[in-house]
Amino acid sequence: MSAAALDGNITLPGVFGPLKGANGNARITGPCGDTMEFWVKIQDERILRCTFTTDGCSDSVACGTAACTLASGAPESVAFSLEPADVLALIPGLAEESKHCALLAITTLRAAISDYRKNHCPPEACSSCEKKCSSRKETTSPVQTAPNGLSRVKHKIVVLSGKGGVGKSTVAAHLALSLSAKGFNVGLLDADLHGPSIPTLFNLSGTHAEMFGDTIEPVRAGGVKLMSTGFMLEHPDQAVIARGPMKIKIIEQMLKEVNWGDLDYLITDCPPGTGDEPLSVCQLIGSPDGAVIVTTPQEIAAADVRKSVQFCRKIDLPILGILENMSGYTCPKCGETVHLFGKDGGFKTAEKYNIAFLGRIPIDPNVGICGDAGQSFLQKHSGSAAAQAFETAVEQIGVAVRGSFS
Repeated sequence: MSAAALDGNITLPGVFGPLKGANGNARITGPCGDTMEFWVKIQDERILRCTFTTDGCSDSVACGTAACTLASGAPESVAFSLEPADVLALIPGLAEESKHCALLAITTLRAAISDYRKNHCPPEACSSCEKKCSSRKETTSPVQTAPNGLSRVKHKIVVLSGKGGVGKSTVAAHLALSLSAKGFNVGLLDADLHGPSIPTLFNLSGTHAEMFGDTIEPVRAGGVKLMSTGFMLEHPDQAVIARGPMKIKIIEQMLKEVNWGDLDYLITDCPPGTGDEPLSVCQLIGSPDGAVIVTTPQEIAAADVRKSVQFCRKIDLPILGILENMSGYTCPKCGETVHLFGKDGGFKTAEKYNIAFLGRIPIDPNVGICGDAGQSFLQKHSGSAAAQAFETAVEQIGVAVRGSFS
């Protein structure tokens, strides 16, 4: 990577660039969008040399350099135990808004060391080894540990989408309402911190969640327990401005400190994409039953769905199926169906990756009207083609999760 790719005024350090002979490597993109890659050469449990690259600014380069300086020559266990504060101690005066670069540097360094351990430690050594590394967790999924707040939740489903605007939040809300109507105890977590839609969809905009001691009481509507950052804001139009570590903390709070109680299902509406929030939800929620991926038919949406599929497979998250939303509009007067957003993008993706296809939800203007009014489309228009298609999808999800809803 050239200096120009970073900043024309940066003089790259001697530890910048790939390391020949490295036996550990990791690359991580932080919530700020900067990507760091670290290489380590480890021998006799000591870091002989450490190098890195980043596509970030001068502060990112400074933090990467400091991490390499601290790690090079250090015992492997000491290097793995380094904290962001150790990096910041070498860079006095670093702006507050750039301190996340230190966290990214340390996280990537640890991942590179874990990569070495995973490939060079014999499996039988794990039982007596006290090192913390990814190889010790090889026998379990990276989404295994459930926080105490979810100990009484039977099934956990995450709703994902590769891009925004495909109706993911509406699908999540309808899934929760449909399950509740079937007699299940249901919770719905809105993990879209910057664009919470659940309060509006349930006609609860401006409602605030109450706290009793250290416990947050979920808001209740339509027989569903709800939690969203929208219930924590002073007013509905307030912007949530937060970086990665703070966002993870908010998600953790909504999972651990909310009185979810006894639930048959917890549905989590994740923000679009494959970034910090979806990853944090899947890691914190503890062994989700699977993901429902929502898309629209056109290729530009289907292309991002393919990324969501790879995201799920990378973190060992089962995929319950792909749901194609906004799939054609049928004129109520002449009966002709027009495919406004193309056709079969979700179906073809499901077929390509051998994933269950949950069906096509046709465009119905009443979905948007009910959503804006905070009304249940499934109740008000239960006989519509869209409502029936959605109920069929819910049945398929139920079969995938627990065999049936009977």
